[in-house]
Amino acid sequence: MPEDLHEWISFEDPHEERTWVFDVTFLTSPWTCIYGRGCQGVLTGPAADLEQGCCSYGAHFVDEDDEVNTLAHAERLAPQQWQHHALGQRKGPTKTNKAGDTTTRLVDGACIFLNRPGFEGGAGCALHSAALEAGERPLDWKPQVCWQLPLRLEDHTDDDGHVTSTLREWKRRDWGAGGAEFHWWCTEDVDAFVDPRPVHETMRDEIVEMVGAEAYATFVEQVASRGSERYLPHPALRRRERATDTDTS
Repeated sequence: MPEDLHEWISFEDPHEERTWVFDVTFLTSPWTCIYGRGCQGVLTGPAADLEQGCCSYGAHFVDEDDEVNTLAHAERLAPQQWQHHALGQRKGPTKTNKAGDTTTRLVDGACIFLNRPGFEGGAGCALHSAALEAGERPLDWKPQVCWQLPLRLEDHTDDDGHVTSTLREWKRRDWGAGGAEFHWWCTEDVDAFVDPRPVHETMRDEIVEMVGAEAYATFVEQVASRGSERYLPHPALRRRERATDTDTS
């Protein structure tokens, strides 16, 4: 069996010229974000002690609306919630490079919104924490790439205008050339596959935001129709099973 083999579910959209394709291997897996609980980050060496997670690089905005939304919510942050509040107010939380790409500003090697270990308001994304404190969804406060990870939605339009939309696991390659240099990536490590619920349940809000309520519901129905029969386990889990079999043989 190929090392990174995944199983997929696909179906036609009843309202438009679109085929939906879902990475059922990842979406039924027990992956969960383990920020602050063993996450080694995305640097070139292990850096769990820094508690940067995937925030070591500025978040790229998908469009102007994405930036405007993030900036509007940044205005709601208080100094006790955001370690770099003063700097953000003085210089602005975002910057645009010579190529015209706009990202969140970096401070000491990580996103300006990342509160560092030891901050009295707690480590982690200031936007994420403040949203929870306000009783709101973090995905409504954060840059799109931040709340979508580790999911990725890709649209491909053929010559006849038919769209194929694929929702899958985010891979190292999706980070560009630098992804190959990461010491660690969470969807490759079995330590991150520890949630009692599958991804399609724990990330329901994010998936619905990306594909819509109807496509999500159809996907869930397709998963349920299989009953107790298990889908192809995630490669990280298969590697653990092989290692366990080797140790007991």
